[in-house]
Amino acid sequence: MTIPITNPFKIVVKRQGDVCIHTFISSYEGNNIANATHIIESANTLVVIDGQFLRPYAKKFREYADSLKKPIDRVYLSHRHPDHWFGLGDAFSDVDIYAPIETIEFLKQHGEASREDHIAKIGADLAPTQVVIPEHVAKAGIDVIDGVKYVVERVVDTEIDYAITLKLPDYGVYIVQDLIYSGTHLYVTKYIDHWVAILENMLTSDYEIFLPGHGFPADKKEVTANVKYLTAAKLAIDDGLKDDAYKQFMLQRFPERECPAIFDIYIPRLFDGAPEY
Repeated sequence: MTIPITNPFKIVVKRQGDVCIHTFISSYEGNNIANATHIIESANTLVVIDGQFLRPYAKKFREYADSLKKPIDRVYLSHRHPDHWFGLGDAFSDVDIYAPIETIEFLKQHGEASREDHIAKIGADLAPTQVVIPEHVAKAGIDVIDGVKYVVERVVDTEIDYAITLKLPDYGVYIVQDLIYSGTHLYVTKYIDHWVAILENMLTSDYEIFLPGHGFPADKKEVTANVKYLTAAKLAIDDGLKDDAYKQFMLQRFPERECPAIFDIYIPRLFDGAPEY
């Protein structure tokens, strides 16, 4: 598999007082899927959300964090999909990492198998050289770091079975990661109904800026677009479409959305029960 490495997007999402919120997005080209990771910069420290997928982007993300000239307090790992944790091994192994307990247990049991499986798919140059197991459990509640309040919430049965999101209520920013795919095709799962219900709750929330796990920072219009996408996917599945027929239907229904490589990643798992490594 050839995966082009191009310059990432680096975006300052919001500045307010001593706080600056950054987003770093990998390429949309080829088989890339526009992984989005984030940095919350406060007066004295940085908080990082997720670690990128491919090694070159993970290293570029760390370089960007280091360019801010502040220590990294921690990394929050949102969930166990490899496009979020792979980069931790080569770029953030020296930082405290907080993750859902289920993610920690998954990485203990399957992390190395996932790494080896992806070496065969993407090559040793792009896969991580090691698996880093987070040492800290990200618990639901409030974390205050350098004066910034983070509301940590556990989310189940959406794009994945277990994940965390982070709200910054004093800044109107909601870090949702893979609950939203901004402008790209979604990784569809069997949990569509519950996922849609959570997205609909976002539409009535006080938040206006949503930081996704793929693509550019989003607003409520994009949240609505994700609801429409998932609703169409469920109708297609309920009508018996699967595999390539399902993929072609979704590509034709949503021609404006980018990163179609995601279909080949999730379709074997959605329809055939392949393991989620």
